[in-house]
Amino acid sequence: MKFTRKDFISLKDVSSGEINYILKVAETMKHVIAQKNKRAAILNGKSVITLFGNTLSRNKISYDLAAGYLGANVVEMKLGDEGGDLGNLIDLGRIIDQMGGDFIIIRHPMSGSAKLLAESALACVINAGDGINENPTQSLLDLLTIKEQKGGFKNLKVSIIGDVMHSRVARSNIWALTTLGARVSVIGPPTLIPDFIDSLGVKIFYNAYEGVESADVILSLKLQPERQYGSLMPSTNEYRNLFKIDSEMLSYAKPDVIVMHPGPINRGIEISSQIIGTKNCLIDDQITNGVAVRMALLYLLSMGGNPINEAFN
Repeated sequence: MKFTRKDFISLKDVSSGEINYILKVAETMKHVIAQKNKRAAILNGKSVITLFGNTLSRNKISYDLAAGYLGANVVEMKLGDEGGDLGNLIDLGRIIDQMGGDFIIIRHPMSGSAKLLAESALACVINAGDGINENPTQSLLDLLTIKEQKGGFKNLKVSIIGDVMHSRVARSNIWALTTLGARVSVIGPPTLIPDFIDSLGVKIFYNAYEGVESADVILSLKLQPERQYGSLMPSTNEYRNLFKIDSEMLSYAKPDVIVMHPGPINRGIEISSQIIGTKNCLIDDQITNGVAVRMALLYLLSMGGNPINEAFN
């Protein structure tokens, strides 16, 4: 199929066919990552500009490696005073266009910022997380990990547990998984489950053990200590007692359940240390798949969706 998008901003309007195509290309990119010489000359002469507030972000490293493995020039611009508000962000996009930038990868604290930049810039824009709205590439790496383990998505029971209200990863995964035919449940304290979430076709559980019953996949979300939860969340100890993924909770799920997390993990709070490192916990797979998915998107946006073999001939 053809992948004709200029930008990759959201999974809300992406078809199941497009998602599966991206995952297929990402599987090919994993072969590049496995080589001793990881450079494929697909993006030779192309420039990738990263706009991140935190230059030490694990996701940023993943994008840097993905672009570098494809032969692109990577230029880092810290998202500060020049790109902090939306008006300056538009101007910054135009400046990058005038300098000949081909891709802009942006993580911005304001929801909708990536879409606004894409509408005002000629360069291809990839959303690496906009506020609490979406993080579509994190979802794609989760999907690739699930596909590798389960073979597909139809009728899989996927339980998403944690701070759903503030999680852009949860939103992207809900859009994608329901599009692909999975049955999605969200689990968490009532104050951290947004009112509108049931309109997205998911089931809501406030009891974690009921929510993970017969689950094929459990996606843990990150508690964000920088947020002032106040009365929105019980104490950390109470959250740990009610929602921590441990061996007892996994006993309610299917024996071959897989556990994932966007990282970094708050060990002993979101997931028990005894679960991390077991065959059920696939965090290492997610990290590898993150690079492959981002390579796939850079390739598809640059090649207009031409068959993957054309890039290697």
